[in-house]
Amino acid sequence: MVDTLKSSDPKMRFAKYILSIIYENEGPDARPEELAEELKYIIDHNSEVCDSYKTAMEYGYNLDFDPRSIVGDNYAVLNEKGYGNNNVKGSVPVHGTHVAGIIAANRKNEIGIKGIADNVKIMAIRAVPNGDERDKDIANAIRYAVDNGAHIVNMSFGKDYSPQKEYVDQAVKYAEQKNVLLIHAAGNDNDDNDSKPSYPNRFYNDGKEAKNWIEVGASSWGADESLTAEFSNYGKKSVDFFAPGVEIYSTTPNNTYKEQNGTSMASPAVTGVAALLMSYFPELTAVQVKDILRESTRKFDNLNVLKPGSTTEKVTLKELSISGGLVNAYEAVKLAISIKGQPVEK
Repeated sequence: MVDTLKSSDPKMRFAKYILSIIYENEGPDARPEELAEELKYIIDHNSEVCDSYKTAMEYGYNLDFDPRSIVGDNYAVLNEKGYGNNNVKGSVPVHGTHVAGIIAANRKNEIGIKGIADNVKIMAIRAVPNGDERDKDIANAIRYAVDNGAHIVNMSFGKDYSPQKEYVDQAVKYAEQKNVLLIHAAGNDNDDNDSKPSYPNRFYNDGKEAKNWIEVGASSWGADESLTAEFSNYGKKSVDFFAPGVEIYSTTPNNTYKEQNGTSMASPAVTGVAALLMSYFPELTAVQVKDILRESTRKFDNLNVLKPGSTTEKVTLKELSISGGLVNAYEAVKLAISIKGQPVEK
């Protein structure tokens, strides 16, 4: 019955999602008290999902919500600058703080977690206040980061439709010209990005490809068939490799920490390794760092893994990504040394 429910109402879709999990875990013959207990457990352990649907209902699907007074731009003018505000926190800051902590949480204070890189600065740019990002904001955010000294731009966001893609392409080309590395999360819908693109991406409208782009899928725990995260997008031609994205513990607001899942967590894991390389090997170009990260991945000896979204179909990582591997900081540093010699001491 639940599978046959069709509705465009986000409340109904969320209810369907919750019920489908309950029936999968408890079975259709479960007693009411068992269903109630399972419902409580799901809500308690999936707060980020509840927050996501709440945000979608209040902003993304709310036709009465008008953010113009917050942003203050002319939607029709793509190359407009100087709009927005200095509030990078916004109403839901947890995603940004979690991503930033994975990259650069203090490694020496023995508090909470250790970020991957220890010689970096975070430039916080909030381009997605709530709901799907606008192409204009993403393009201008990339340009802002490049113009203000960023060496790497982590992009833990994505969407299925890009009406002003050409303007985003121009910003990506601008970053490429300025030797800035772009690292993007592949998405969390267990989709094949080769056939169903996630935006933004490395492919320009003219058919050419950005050389400074890394697309990251999410891996899970262990080196067995469950290595790939069940939710992760993938792509033999579009996703470079995988990185940890399941139960990632990182920084959240008000001096707290929590676990989160997603390619949004896998992308900053790669960004942290890229920052490590650029810090100790400053002469490396963005393209060289991309190539080093891709070539140094761990291959798992053709391990067969469950294809994301399937409980039975098994494939190799090479069938899910360009490199067929998992990011490997140790091997990346070794490869960088072989190319550029000894690292700069910090």
